[in-house]
Amino acid sequence: MALEAFPPMTLVAVRFLISGSLMLIGAVLMGAKLPRGRELRQTAWNGVVILGIGNGCLTIAELWIPSGLAALIITISPFWMLGLDAVLPPRVRLHGPTLLGMAVGLTGAALLVGPGAFEGGVASNIVRGFLILQLGCFSWSFGSLVQRRQPTKAHPIVSGGVQQLAAGLAFLPIALARGGTIHWDQTQGLWAIAYLVVFGSIVGYSSYIYALEHLPVAVLSIYNYVNPVVAVALGWLFYREPFGLREAAAMAIIFTGVAMVKRAESRKARG
Repeated sequence: MALEAFPPMTLVAVRFLISGSLMLIGAVLMGAKLPRGRELRQTAWNGVVILGIGNGCLTIAELWIPSGLAALIITISPFWMLGLDAVLPPRVRLHGPTLLGMAVGLTGAALLVGPGAFEGGVASNIVRGFLILQLGCFSWSFGSLVQRRQPTKAHPIVSGGVQQLAAGLAFLPIALARGGTIHWDQTQGLWAIAYLVVFGSIVGYSSYIYALEHLPVAVLSIYNYVNPVVAVALGWLFYREPFGLREAAAMAIIFTGVAMVKRAESRKARG
């Protein structure tokens, strides 16, 4: 919906400029400690990699392929995150039961959004949409792991505000250079960007950054399996989109996969 009102790069820049500014203003008013020096530079860079490139790739891909197909492709990202975690020092060994649980969750996500993902005659755009989303998944996963390994004194939510503002500032010149028309008459699009600012950025990304410091990587990564569940639930609630036995079964499989990953990681921590 937001892309109906804003060009893609403008959407990325505006969204994160607003959310990052609001979060940092709030942090200053509450007397929170802000990162400085090297920590500030590294946190800002991580924001450009995670949010700028990661979310920017998704925004561009949704010009070519349906959002359902994009949601399905993005469920591959937990495997990117675990693979990179096994390569980047200190290397974390891959755990068989965890991978099995992730595969179950991936199966559920495919069942949930897969049947309708290829509708609309988008076959010619699927390959480039898939490739740019893989770049986005890699960037998001890599930046997240670097952020996780970074020593920091700032609260995770403050770091999230810095990252969002940095992503917005980095993409502002790109948005100005690319140009495009903002359709202020598209009320739905304006409400959509307000939603993205509040729930996608301030609430959602702040929660993600907090979880990044407190959860095992495998458990953190599988939030992508829950996203399609939320999307289907909101579609049914607000647009009365179909919800039947297949959707219910797919959600049950997703939650089974999530539970398997959590259990496997708990056993791994105790062992």
